[in-house]
Amino acid sequence: MQRVRFLARVTALAVVVLVGVGACALDPQADGAGGSTPGPVGLTEGASGASASPTPEQPVTSPSAQPSRTASPKPSRSPEATKTTKPKPKPSASAGCPQGEHQRAVETYLTRLGGFGTLTVDGEQSAADCAAIKKFQVRYGISPSSGRAGPTTYDVAKRLAATDTARCKAGSRLTFCVDLTRQTVWAMRGGEVVMGPTVTRTGMSGYATPAGTYSVGRKNPREWSNPYEVWLPYWQQFNGGIGFHETTTYLHNGAIGSHGCVNLLHRDAVRLWELGSVGTRVVVIGRRPGT
Repeated sequence: MQRVRFLARVTALAVVVLVGVGACALDPQADGAGGSTPGPVGLTEGASGASASPTPEQPVTSPSAQPSRTASPKPSRSPEATKTTKPKPKPSASAGCPQGEHQRAVETYLTRLGGFGTLTVDGEQSAADCAAIKKFQVRYGISPSSGRAGPTTYDVAKRLAATDTARCKAGSRLTFCVDLTRQTVWAMRGGEVVMGPTVTRTGMSGYATPAGTYSVGRKNPREWSNPYEVWLPYWQQFNGGIGFHETTTYLHNGAIGSHGCVNLLHRDAVRLWELGSVGTRVVVIGRRPGT
């Protein structure tokens, strides 16, 4: 009887020991009986960038010692947002009409001459100034007629504004007046100007147009020049082979000149032709510079 009791106690003790060992070997994180013991990190899983041990080229740094540069990235900005654009200037009143180097002088001369519009003498181009200068350039055959107060426009305006019509002693008769110094032509009758001063180009060096008092001897609407083989429109001869006629070249080319004749723009040659007749008095004064 005592032997049976001893064996029962030994058997109960063995059961208690086995249950305790099995309980400690179980993984409390396992989701079922028979879970395997987890291995160390890095051995049972492939190392990732987050869990891999740092290499010597990537020393470990504490977040408090060096804040991450990518923790709070700056928002990207589009080229349109970063591009600096300047406001477009408002078009000026004289847009498309360049200002020349003789702006103030031309404004002054055209104001003195009158008849070309209202100009403001301030040396600054405006829409009104541009229109007036263009009108002047068209009237006197200046090319291009862009409204720019350049050298030719300045020269023509200055010569016309400086012309003193009273210097021509016309008397009561119709008289064609030629100012060689200023290279201008006009017509008078009875002390009154019947054709205002306009531009001309007279004889070049070696062929200077002589000053003096003459009269129209012959007229021809289309005269042929034998020595130079060229037609001379609206011809009015007054001194040998010298006479008034429409120019056959650009009048404002100052590097050349006539062989003594008085060259005129088309509209002026026509007007002088309409006014004159055989016997009309011609007065030539001054001397063309350089001749």
